[in-house]
Amino acid sequence: MKKLFFFLFVFVPLQLCEAQSLEKMQWFNEPEQWEIKDKTLSMFVTPQSDYWRISHYGFTVDDAPFYYATYGGEFEVKVKVSGDYKARFDQAGLMLRIDHENYIKAGIEFVDGKYNLSTVVTHKTSDWSVIALEKAVPYIWIKAVRRLDAVEIFYSFDDKEYVLMRNAWLQDNIPVQVGMMAACPDGKGFNVTFEHFKVKHLPDLRRLEWLEKNSE
Repeated sequence: MKKLFFFLFVFVPLQLCEAQSLEKMQWFNEPEQWEIKDKTLSMFVTPQSDYWRISHYGFTVDDAPFYYATYGGEFEVKVKVSGDYKARFDQAGLMLRIDHENYIKAGIEFVDGKYNLSTVVTHKTSDWSVIALEKAVPYIWIKAVRRLDAVEIFYSFDDKEYVLMRNAWLQDNIPVQVGMMAACPDGKGFNVTFEHFKVKHLPDLRRLEWLEKNSE
């Protein structure tokens, strides 16, 4: 029994760590140039690519690079993003995606020469919210927390103090593709780097509330 217990204790954490390995994730719209090195994903973003559905512009596009893994339940995901943004609407950050009609993308976006914290929420049609930054930043941390049917999006300049930038609905009790997204709707492509990508499982909130109400 002692030998068996030791094997299980060591084996389970190793499996959990491997599940978040960048090498085991997969592409949707794989770009021509990308690399994983030292736990960092770098890519040259595909020109003329984006995610958007219908509203305001009247068109739908679903062709930008997205590197993801699938997670169920509730979780927290964060990543450090830095990019050589050049053209209008160059963008990079996190994406949580159920399908082509239901997704959230959040990160930094270059618009008319200024850096903006940007979130697009799509359910059949897309909406767009921005927070303008006073000056250019070398990098940004983006974090998303999925709890029940809500996703909270945060940003940070130091991975210590996080500020809420959006709270959005996303259907719960359904698997979600979670990962790193970049898009270049108007430009000729740009280089972007994603570091310290991490997904942390969170205990199911409904179950925790049930256990508390039904504890002896």
